Amino acid sequence: MSNKLLVKNAKQVVLICNNNEKFLTKDGMQKLCVIENSSLVIGSDGLIKDIGPASTIDFQYAGVSFDKVIDATGMCVVPGLVDAHTHPVWAGDRVHEFAMKLAGATYMDVHRAGGGIHFTVEHTRAALASTLLASLTGRLGRMQRAGTTLVECKSGYGLELQTELKMLEVIETARRTLPINISSTYCGAHAVPKGKTVAEATTDILKVQLPRLRERMSAGALRVDNIDVFCEQGVFDLSSTRSILQAGLDMGLNINFHGDELHPMNSAQLGAELGALAISHLEEVTDEGIAAMATAKTAAVLLPTTAYILRLPQPRARDMLEAGVIVALGSDFNPNAYCCSMPVVMHLACVNMRMSMPEALAAATINAAYALGRSHTHGSLEVNKHGDLLVLKASRWEHLIYQLGGHQELIRYVVIRGNVVYNNDKTMDF
Repeated sequence: MSNKLLVKNAKQVVLICNNNEKFLTKDGMQKLCVIENSSLVIGSDGLIKDIGPASTIDFQYAGVSFDKVIDATGMCVVPGLVDAHTHPVWAGDRVHEFAMKLAGATYMDVHRAGGGIHFTVEHTRAALASTLLASLTGRLGRMQRAGTTLVECKSGYGLELQTELKMLEVIETARRTLPINISSTYCGAHAVPKGKTVAEATTDILKVQLPRLRERMSAGALRVDNIDVFCEQGVFDLSSTRSILQAGLDMGLNINFHGDELHPMNSAQLGAELGALAISHLEEVTDEGIAAMATAKTAAVLLPTTAYILRLPQPRARDMLEAGVIVALGSDFNPNAYCCSMPVVMHLACVNMRMSMPEALAAATINAAYALGRSHTHGSLEVNKHGDLLVLKASRWEHLIYQLGGHQELIRYVVIRGNVVYNNDKTMDF
């Protein structure tokens, strides 16, 4: 049986790590494993079989057939990027809200004016599943062309059983039919539905939505990986958040929720106590919350696009890194923060959150995979991991971050499980 893919003669191959690390912290994020003048082999099962000096691979695989060979002479290879936080299933255009925000309206101002999540909920409830799937497919295609090969996808624009299930079914269809890897998240506690109290919304989730979700998962109709709650003033308080997250944990879901975004809610401490895999946002996290996350090995999924668009304080990435927190990155793609590009996210993380380029790449690969419970299969280029990678038309991998918005020309190939899913033959003019 032939191997699927040979990528040969790469100027640089960025492994990220090479000892089966599940995540990187502190100095480990600064000292990524990079090898020069190397080749990589992906087998017929889509897993990485060999990585090493080009001359060694040439000798070992002389006479072996490959479905495809990529000559990466003068180019770089990096792992496929991992987007650890997105809301990509929705209907209804909120471009008009951008003008409101530019004029000084806060996130909660827009929310109270009938915009924000509730605007999207109304349109998403009314949309056909086929319409939602078509738009999701287009958005995931854009993410894939920008280098994302594993993406977390949330529900959360239904806030009641039928629409939440509709969204999760759309995500499930995409997971089964598209090449991009998907981690599915139930986010029924994304907002309190109009006309309900927090207590009523919490009861509906615990007594109606989660039991039905459990049935669909047990029947094999849905695969859901994570549970999410928007823990925030005016949304779900600490007590209701705890109840919902614990119920999800009892169902076998990983805890991966919104916390400490607009107000310090002690979400980080709650997440650490519950053994959360990840907490997102954290613009208002306290020192105590940072320490708790470091101890619990709960990943911090930082979203520089959100802080940038909403003009919020930047997440305290440097404090988290120095405390030993597992720092990951996500785009927070949603109608409020429309960004499909992890290279742009990494650039913003470096400039606005003062991360180094190696830290940003680690946060968008191995650590983002850890935040999704997938770092044993994704997030680095190591033998027996999935053959997900990018081939860059650049002599150094840092160009992917340095060139703001340049990924459309830089990314030559996107590969998922050894299959070329994007072949960008644009020539590059230096």
